[in-house]
Amino acid sequence: MPDEAQMKAALQSYIDGFNTSDLSAILGLFADDAIVEDPVGTPPIQGEQLRKFYSRGIGMGTRLTLDNPIRGSHGNCAAMAFTVEIVIDGTPVIIRSVDVMTFNDAGKISHMRAYWAPGDYSTRDSA
Repeated sequence: MPDEAQMKAALQSYIDGFNTSDLSAILGLFADDAIVEDPVGTPPIQGEQLRKFYSRGIGMGTRLTLDNPIRGSHGNCAAMAFTVEIVIDGTPVIIRSVDVMTFNDAGKISHMRAYWAPGDYSTRDSA
């Protein structure tokens, strides 16, 4: 099982991957059988869908900013609260999210859950 420092480093690499538009770096953090729920309550994303999902996010110019330090756990999970900035149909949008990542024994993300709802989504002017 990965330790706290490894999990925190992986989440920082996730942030950095978006902010440098590095799709390979982002995808390299995930296990082959990883599941992504973004947001929780929507259909899970797996397999080749992950590449499409993250490629689309990078293509939208997604930038992530941590709101607080990344948090570890006594188990195989870590979490981070952050702000997503993207442009959708020409409109700057902010999403405030808390993502919880579960790691497998190899230190790869096996499950990612993004917690945000309509009230956490706004245009930049109304944020």
